[in-house]
Amino acid sequence: MIKHLKPALILFLALSVLTGVVYPLVVTVLAQAIFPEKAEGSLLTDGKGKIMGSELIGQQFSEPRYFWGRPSATSPNAYNAAASSGSNLGTNNPALVDAVKTRIDALKAVDFDNKTSIPVDLITSSGSGLDPHISIAAANYQINRVAKARHVSPEKLRALIDENTESRQLGFLGEPRVNVLKLNLVLDASE
Repeated sequence: MIKHLKPALILFLALSVLTGVVYPLVVTVLAQAIFPEKAEGSLLTDGKGKIMGSELIGQQFSEPRYFWGRPSATSPNAYNAAASSGSNLGTNNPALVDAVKTRIDALKAVDFDNKTSIPVDLITSSGSGLDPHISIAAANYQINRVAKARHVSPEKLRALIDENTESRQLGFLGEPRVNVLKLNLVLDASE
C-alpha cells in the first residue's frame, strides 16, 4: 500500500504547487505585463487621480445631477461585488412588481415633466446586479433631469452620451451601451 501511496502523494504535491502557485503566478505576471490597467481592475479615476470605481462594476448614483444606472439586486448593499446575484424574482412575484413600481415612482418623482416611456433597464436589475451599463434609450430618458439639475443644455448632454457610447462587442454582440460611471466622470469634468 505504501508503494502506491508515495507516488500519489508526490503527484498530489506536484500538481498542487503547479496549479496553486506556479500557474497563478505566471498568469498574474503576464496579465500585469500585457494588460496592466485591466489586471488592476479597470479602475477609473477623476481628473485628480482619485479612484472613483471600476468600469466593470456599476455604481450607486441617486442625485438628480447624475445619470443613474440599472438597479442592483445585490445585498446587503447595492452593487456589492462580493454578493453578485440577481433577485431571482419571477415576473408574477408581487415583490418584483412592487420593486418595479417603486423604481418607476422614484424616476417620476425627480422628473415629473418627463412623459416618455421609462426604458426597462432603469427599473429592472441585471442578472449579476453589477451591470455598469445602460442602454442609449435609458441615458436619453434622463437627459432633461440631468440638464435641469446641472443647468446645461440637453444638446450638450446628448453629445456627451454620443461620445461615450460603446459599440457592440466584436461588431455584432450585444447592443450599443453607455457606461454610467464613465459618463458621470466626463460630466463632472466638463463643468
